[in-house]
Amino acid sequence: MPDAVIIGAGPNGLVAANLLADAGWSVEVLEEQDEPGGAVRSDRGVHPDYVNDLFSAFYPLAAASPILADLQLQQEGLSWSHAPRVLAHPLPDGRCAVLARGAAETAAGLDTFAAGDGDSWLNLCATWNRVGPDVLGALFTPFPPVRHGVRLAARLRAAGGLRMARTMVLPVRRLGEEEFRGEGGRLLLAGNALHADLGPEAAGSGGFGWLMSMLGQTYGFPVPVGGAGALTGALVRRLERLGGVVRCGERVREVVVRGGRAVGVRTAGGENVPASRAVLADVSAPALYGELVDERHLPGRLLADLRRFQWDFATFKVDWALNGPVPWTAPEAATAGTVHLADGVDGLTQFAAQIAMGQVPDRPFILFGQMTTADATRSPAGTESAWAYTHVPQHIKGDAGSDGLTGSWDQKEQEAMADRMENEVERWAPGFRSRIRSRRLLAPTTLQAMDANLHGGAINGGTASAHQQLVFRPTPGAGRPETPVKGLYLASAAAHPGGGVHGAPGANAARAALRGRIDRRFRRS
Repeated sequence: MPDAVIIGAGPNGLVAANLLADAGWSVEVLEEQDEPGGAVRSDRGVHPDYVNDLFSAFYPLAAASPILADLQLQQEGLSWSHAPRVLAHPLPDGRCAVLARGAAETAAGLDTFAAGDGDSWLNLCATWNRVGPDVLGALFTPFPPVRHGVRLAARLRAAGGLRMARTMVLPVRRLGEEEFRGEGGRLLLAGNALHADLGPEAAGSGGFGWLMSMLGQTYGFPVPVGGAGALTGALVRRLERLGGVVRCGERVREVVVRGGRAVGVRTAGGENVPASRAVLADVSAPALYGELVDERHLPGRLLADLRRFQWDFATFKVDWALNGPVPWTAPEAATAGTVHLADGVDGLTQFAAQIAMGQVPDRPFILFGQMTTADATRSPAGTESAWAYTHVPQHIKGDAGSDGLTGSWDQKEQEAMADRMENEVERWAPGFRSRIRSRRLLAPTTLQAMDANLHGGAINGGTASAHQQLVFRPTPGAGRPETPVKGLYLASAAAHPGGGVHGAPGANAARAALRGRIDRRFRRS
């Protein structure tokens, strides 16, 4: 009998398994899909000569994560690669905002939009240098982050106290307007905020855009050499070297609870897998509390709060094998691993507003990845392994475009949406479509079928909005990995600190399991 059973072999589940194995626990990981990795996988499904990442691709949070650093995955063969520049956002007039590998280069580029904007960028970087380590420390530890929180509070006072706190809760449009006279810096902040489901007018989007921009400035947007699956492979090899077991093709149907304690799981095939110490669930909060645990074991308040749980935006993704580099009009975009495509901050606002109204955007905001630019092993020399994704509503009421998309996502709708995205890329890179050798379409329903945690194509484990963060994530008062069931821990992006490949939810759950305590707040609800 293993000490711990872990549901799900995504990065959080595998991080949790490794930490428990480091502590001497025997661990068994059960994964529904036929391979491990969750949303960290790659394959050659678009073209046999090209490696494409199925889901996530660039990993600034992984580079910043002390949790992953402590695992020393380089000893398992993992190595990282960077594009010459981190991120680019071309404009219709041919100018291009660029997040470079060095702050001075980024600042020099922003000065071409408006004199003095470079100094504004360097001031943002200086603030990050003062508070960034403790921001990350607070981010990667359970809520409340006592040790890092105390230090962060002291550093924030030194950095301006309430004024700094005000900056972090600003909408990113307002933050950009206060910090920059030109459009370049505003675009870098706003585009990075929309890596989550935070539009330019959302409270706190300024803080998130600043965080992602500073992560990119400090750590870059690195990629695993050989594909995203190399990160998963390193985590699995490390776990197996420590005696852990990963079983794929095993869907867990139920968490078995006796006497108020999780004692194991039951698979869809009817197998009972016992756990002598703990069950850790790298699954969404609605799946854990709405499907895997019988409601009689859960407080009524938690179940009521769960009905208010909000998913983040749905996602539509296209992967390409290109027979040549992307013919960007702005040459700087050719050197960036990630390219943002939108008609300025106003275009981002319109995009977010259409999603809020339940409409498929007519001019989708495109996040475009150039993987061979970032890692030359991904495709033959002179070609590009590329992808793009955009967001659509979870519940579609209409189509702001002319294709009449309804959200059925049948083949006709998928092709129409992919064509809409390609037409957007074509605006910034005339001739792009002529370089497509083959493509793969990943609709929201497809993403969910490939990873149940990506509900409706949601990639963040739930909205990143302020009302579902910190102590409110996934529901009010449930900001820690402990659950109402003894020995059961939430180890997914549904828990604090949320989405991104950094391993924190898994690490927090593993450490809670090692302590063996129950979250008493549930008993009072």
